[in-house]
Formats: sequence, structure tokens, C-alpha cells
Amino acid sequence: MEINRFTDYRDKIVESCAKVIVGKNDTIEMVLTCFICGGHVLLEDVPGTGKTMLLRAFAKTMGSAFKRIQFTPDLLPSDLTGINFYNQHTGQFEFRRGPLFSNIILADEINRATPRTQSSLLEAMEEKQISVDGATMSLSEPFMVMATQNPIESYGTFPLPEAQTDRFFMRLKLGYMTREQELSVIARASTTDIIASLETAVTPEETQYLKENFKYITVHPSVAGYMMDIIEGTRKESAFVTGVSTRGAIALYKAAQVTAAFSGRDFVLPEDVKKVAPHVLAHRIVSGSALSSEDSVKYIEKIIAGIPVPLES
Repeated sequence: MEINRFTDYRDKIVESCAKVIVGKNDTIEMVLTCFICGGHVLLEDVPGTGKTMLLRAFAKTMGSAFKRIQFTPDLLPSDLTGINFYNQHTGQFEFRRGPLFSNIILADEINRATPRTQSSLLEAMEEKQISVDGATMSLSEPFMVMATQNPIESYGTFPLPEAQTDRFFMRLKLGYMTREQELSVIARASTTDIIASLETAVTPEETQYLKENFKYITVHPSVAGYMMDIIEGTRKESAFVTGVSTRGAIALYKAAQVTAAFSGRDFVLPEDVKKVAPHVLAHRIVSGSALSSEDSVKYIEKIIAGIPVPLES
């Protein structure tokens, strides 16, 4: 395995996307980690911080087919999957594909759609397929859903059910830029023009190599045990109704492997686990009372801080 191919790939993607989203290289790398692992991203932040632009820039840099869906209360499941319609010219029913038949899907303000429409994403996100009128159709690879939602405004929204939240590989937040970064952004050319000028930075062959080989990154049994200590810590925490699922444990394992590879190593360190754990685990816990994104992250960080780190023998 050529570990330098991972670092070169990361550098090209981050450098390209950083032309659009300034000062958020860590978030860009996390989105890329989800993409390599075959997972989906939930971007939760206030309006105007660049969520949509980040996802547009990422898709343009990857050279992948991209579709944006604006979620509204009147959006129907068939608006996502597609419909069978009767063609009067041929006298036959034909299937008209919906926007889910793409590589990268931006589900903008996903919590504004009804639960029925939200649930239509479950099969696509987990099985990489959709079912319409009894017929099942596979979606093209790579396939990734990147959803955004506003955590502040709750009027006219439908909170994501736990079953769907657990399908997201990571929950990320952009946050505000520093004063100097924001000054440079407001004085530059239009962000839309910058995205239009971006070129594809990687080839499908490079992407496929990373997707097939990150699983060979070594995870020592002590580090794997460290991950499980964190997972079990969420299940024993009295403040939580339920802890992290097995799906979350698998996601943490994969994310740590890719993080190690992006750092130029063919083995995972506890620091890799600490880096990704809050993003992978925080949205998977269920508490007796509603937790904000920041509070759930603090709970995970508190659990991690109380678990001994395995030392090199």
C-alpha cells in the first residue's frame, strides 16, 4: 500500500476547497474522510456560514455528479426517488429518475421536510438503492448524502428521528471565521465565480484506490480496545437513554483508519481516535432531555477524558 497516495489526495482536495471556504481545512478533511469511508455527512450550523458552498466546492473538486435538493414541507418521496409516468406517445410506463440518481446529494435544510420524505432517504443512504412501485434500482457509486440543517430555528421543522440520524457518518459544524479571514472573504470575488473556476483535482481511479485500501491501515488490539472503551462509556453514562450503536462503533473504526492514512501513517494512534470520536459519536447518543450539538460533544469529550489512553509498549 502506497501511503503517500492518501496524503497527496488529501492535500489536493483540501487545497482546492480552501479557495472557497477559508480557514476550515479540518472540516474539509472530515468531509473527505466520510466520503472515503462511504458515509454521509450532517452539517449543522446557523445560516450563512458557507455550508452549501462547501458542499458545492467539494463536489466540483471531486468531479462527481452533483444534485441539490431544497427540502420543504410539501416535498414528496417521489420528488427524491423518481416516478413511473405514462408516455402517451409509446403507450407504456417509463421511469423518470429523481435527483437521488447522482453521486453527491446536497439535502439542504433536511429538517424542513416531513418525516415521510425524510424516511425515503433511509434506503438510499444505507443500502445504496431505492425502491419504486416494487422495483429496486441500485444507485451509482460513489454515493454520498450531505445534509444541512439549522439548529437554532425550530419553527416549521421536523426533527430527524434517531434511526435516520444514526445513518449519518459524522455531524460537523463550520462555525464563524476569524476576523482576518472574514475580511479577506468579503473583499474577494464572488464565491459562486470561484466555485465555477474550480477544476477536478483527482481521478476516479485515485478515489477508488483510497476506498479499497484504507481498510488495510493497521489497528493494534489495544487501540481497538480503546475505541470500545469509549463506545461502552456512552452506554454506561446515566445521562443517556441509549449509547452509541454498533453502526457507530464501525464508523469510528473506519474514520480512525482514514485519519491515520491522511496523516501519513499505516497504523492508527489513540490521537486519531480522539480527533474523530466527537464528530462520529455525538449525534448518536440519546438523552432523557434534548441536548444541543455543543452539549453532546462535551459529553463525548468528557467520556474520552476519563478513559486511560493505551501506551506504546
